[in-house]
Formats: sequence, C-alpha cells, structure tokens
Amino acid sequence: MATPSDDLTGFASDDDAPIPYMARTREYYTAIGYTTPYRWAHYVEAPFQPLRKSLAQSRVTIITTSAPFDAAKGEQGPGAKYNGAAKFYSVYDGDTSQPHDLRISHIAYDRVHTSAEDSGTWFPLPQLHRLASEGRIGEVAPRFFGAPTNRSHRVTIETDAPEILTRCRADRVDAAVLVPNCPVCHQTLSVVARHLEANGVPTVVMGCAKDIVEHTAVPRFLFSDFPLGNSAGKPHDVASQALTLELALRVLESAPSAQTTVQSPLRWNADPSWKHDYNNIAALSADELARRRREFDAQKEIARGLRETAA
Repeated sequence: MATPSDDLTGFASDDDAPIPYMARTREYYTAIGYTTPYRWAHYVEAPFQPLRKSLAQSRVTIITTSAPFDAAKGEQGPGAKYNGAAKFYSVYDGDTSQPHDLRISHIAYDRVHTSAEDSGTWFPLPQLHRLASEGRIGEVAPRFFGAPTNRSHRVTIETDAPEILTRCRADRVDAAVLVPNCPVCHQTLSVVARHLEANGVPTVVMGCAKDIVEHTAVPRFLFSDFPLGNSAGKPHDVASQALTLELALRVLESAPSAQTTVQSPLRWNADPSWKHDYNNIAALSADELARRRREFDAQKEIARGLRETAA
C-alpha cells in the first residue's frame, strides 16, 4: 500500500530499479560454495565509430548468443532447465535468407518470469527483414553470427571477437546489432562490440543487464528493463519487438559519443516484484542452494567434455 509520502511525490518503488546482476551473481556463486569471485570485464572508456552512411544505405547484421537447435543435445524447448550440452564453443554463422531455430536453453536466462517460447525476444531477424523491406535499413547482411558465451575474457578478446570481425568484413557489414541473453552473454557481446567498434564497425547492444554492459563500457546500448532472455522485446508482442529494434537503430544512428545508454520506455509489467527473484540467495533455502551446486557441477562436467571434444 502506498504511504502518504508516495501519494504526494508520485515516486516509484525503491525496488523498481535495474537488477544488480554482477552483485547477485557473485553472492549466488559464493552461496553455493565457490570461493573465488568472478571478475567482470571492466573498462572506463569505449571506442566509437560513427555510421559511415545512413541506415537506409547500410548493410546490417545480428550477433547473437543463442544456439541452433539440435535434437541430439537434450531438452532445449520452452522452460527447459539449463542445458550445458547445448552450448557451442566457437563462432558460427547462419544464412539470413533462411529461417533458423535458435534457442537459449544453454544459458542462464530468467526461467521464472519468461518461458523462452518466442525467439522474437532474442533473435530479431524477422524484424530486421521487415525494416529492410520498408527501406529503414539498406539490407540485411548475408549472414548473422553466433558468439560463444565464454566466461574467459581472454578467449573472447583474442579469439572470438576477432573471428566475428573477420566475418563481418568478409560480408561488408556496415553496422551490427548485438543481442545478449544471460549475464555472461551481456559481457561477451559487450566485449565483441568494443572490438568491432575499435576496428571500424558501428554497433549497438540491445540488452537487459544494465550494470554488466555499462561496466564493460560499450559504444551504444539500448537497455530494456525486462527479465533476461527478452533483449529484443516482449514475448508474443510483435509491437514490442518492433519498437525495441527501432529504438536500437535510433541509438545506432544518433548516439553523440561512446557510452551512450538509452532506456526503452516499455515496462515488463506494472508490478516490479519480478526483479526480486533472479539468483536472489535470500529467497533460497540451504537445501535448494545445495541442489543447485550439484546441478551446476554436473553441467560443468558436461561442458568440460564438450570443450575437450571440440579441441
């Protein structure tokens, strides 16, 4: 119930603020037994490359952290548990003229408040094609690119980001829209955006983890205060997805300098209580934390086996 002061000021609830994902993640992994805190990528300056031509003349690509569906890799459908077997460990690309079934079961999106039923919330290729047909952008690049969600800063900086740059150059990409999902995804694509921008490719990150993206210091960022997994708009809401991509493109073409953040005016819902749940150790029992540790260790073993096979 609102207090009299709330009525007088019209202030929003103090809880209705962006989720502090870095702090939540550190606290969560400490609570399940990992004693070495993860170091998030941190920069205080960002490169910046203005568009060399108008968007109406530009070739635009998408860079995603979602993974191609593979029936042999276990459950990957809506609401599936975290599935380490569905991860990928090297950059991939896909033909943008074809439909693609990309999923996010391999990463830590918000499984409580979104079900991952609508890929339009994490892979805005249909919206990008629509904008090309309307003349808002010149054309969709021939390929989109998948960036591995890599906890290793070194691998992202030295291997994955340069590989994506090489493929962007091969396709004569004029600009890139980067769409992360989980906390580490936001870091990964922020690092990739920095590398592309430093090498002449303008970028915009569309994301939901404000603290992580701004900590990494990207050139341009459209922030949507939605649960993770919805960086490209609300599920089953085409108008939301269309507006989210349009806002990202406006940031891409009009940002005055590096480290420009614009917040989408869209809200997930009027009740901000969903923000309390993601990796909130205060809401988890000791038994639940122990169960999650066992599950995480099992997924790590799966991932280790996949990396060794890939190598």
